[in-house]
Amino acid sequence: MASPPFFHSYLPPKPRPSVTRTKFNGLPIIKCNSSTFEPSSPAANHHRLATENIREEARRLRSAETAAAAKQFSAKYVPFKGGPDSSESYSLDEVVYRSRSGGLLDVEHDMDALKRFDGEYWRSLFDSRVGKTTWPYGSGVWSKKEWVLPEIDGDDIVSAFEGNTNLFWAERFGKQFLGMNDLWVKHCGISHTGSFKDLGMTVLVSQVNRLRKMNRPIVGVGCASTGDTSAALSAYCAAASIPSIVFLPANRISIAQLVQPISNGAFVLSIDTDFDGCMRLIREVTSELPIYLANSLNSLRLEGQKTAAIEILQQFDWEVPDWVIVPGGNLGNIYAFYKGFKMCHELGLVDRIPRLVCAQSANANPLYQYYKSGWAEFKPLKANSTFASAIQIGDPVSIERAEYALKNSNGIVGEATEEELMNAMARADSTGMFICPHTGVALTALIKLRNAGVIGPTDRTVVVSTAHGLKFTQSKVDYHSEKIPELACRFANPPVEVEADFGAVIDVLKKRLLSKSKSKSKN
Repeated sequence: MASPPFFHSYLPPKPRPSVTRTKFNGLPIIKCNSSTFEPSSPAANHHRLATENIREEARRLRSAETAAAAKQFSAKYVPFKGGPDSSESYSLDEVVYRSRSGGLLDVEHDMDALKRFDGEYWRSLFDSRVGKTTWPYGSGVWSKKEWVLPEIDGDDIVSAFEGNTNLFWAERFGKQFLGMNDLWVKHCGISHTGSFKDLGMTVLVSQVNRLRKMNRPIVGVGCASTGDTSAALSAYCAAASIPSIVFLPANRISIAQLVQPISNGAFVLSIDTDFDGCMRLIREVTSELPIYLANSLNSLRLEGQKTAAIEILQQFDWEVPDWVIVPGGNLGNIYAFYKGFKMCHELGLVDRIPRLVCAQSANANPLYQYYKSGWAEFKPLKANSTFASAIQIGDPVSIERAEYALKNSNGIVGEATEEELMNAMARADSTGMFICPHTGVALTALIKLRNAGVIGPTDRTVVVSTAHGLKFTQSKVDYHSEKIPELACRFANPPVEVEADFGAVIDVLKKRLLSKSKSKSKN
């Protein structure tokens, strides 16, 4: 019996007898619906040879028919919002970042080919790959390979099995501070390098790996970064033995963020400017030297980042949340989430998309100002210092993408002052989380929308946490030590110094416990 196309976690899903086969462009496909899909168990069907690794196993199991069937899906670069009348397009194997008019590019998938399989098929396929170690589908990104980079060979993929991150029910925070019973935090920072940037970087570096094997003249990959992008880029490049070059704004990122690219062997330039200045320089450099640009101007990264949206739907058993709140700086991520939700809707996996909220620091809020003007005129600004350093961006590359995503999701833009975001972070941490300042920005937006009655007490709401709190320990230390002069640090919890004496310790503990008891009785 001929195998169906390459929808497998190595071996294809096992069809029931009612599955029908047909041809598409001369390639075998199966017509699948909810009654004809039965995921197979790879462990039950084969065993990896003792002498081979998981990549070699994948190569052995990849049949000629499977490889041919894979070619029925494709993707290409097109001008962002180019419309159906635009004939301009580029192969993903071309090194191109802008359209002929200088505008942004987008990755466009052959939706007609994808629509030959119904929503139930795609849901079952993606679900069948969760929790596996089969290459490359154990990754939360590459488990959606057909929707990301459908034509790339498994041998070219560079993956740390990123994604599949925790969706945390914020029960206490929601109940105690917001009166909500269905609040969730998507911890994208629980990832290989500690941020959501891994989702996009596995895609970009995999494509670079493919291009270098095709002998394209790429000597390395470069980025401007506020910290997290450089960490992801350097790690994935190191895994693939590809040189990485990083432009960082001097004295504007945490030590934890700086040490990551250094440890992974990147060539790091600390430049006396802000992120926007670094971004201008890297764009000029990559136009002169054969260095591949890794910033979100490059739309490949957004293909990986959109899988976080698909993953949220998976984790809710394909039920759509009411709201998704995303911190925004360079603004590629809000569009990536929109794109992931929109693809699921268009391909029949869900019947609607959630409302999106983009949250900015008040010290770096060009999108917020644009939104408040009624989308009248976008004005770049000089970003001021913020504890949410990764979104300290005044001239975001993806402003058009963000505007499009928000308008098409009935979205909202919020902002947070430094005091608001740090207080939100401290309160979240006090309920068992350990979040980054950027998540504090998103939580502040949630608090304001909840207080205004825009978000209801039973609305299922997801706050996207973009980085791990361990990257920002100094800001937490300063807050709880009350060493931030301009902030009241209302929820600081400094350590209490006490003599090494039993009586003194007992007195301190009794005072503390009595205070907690009185506070609890008032509530």
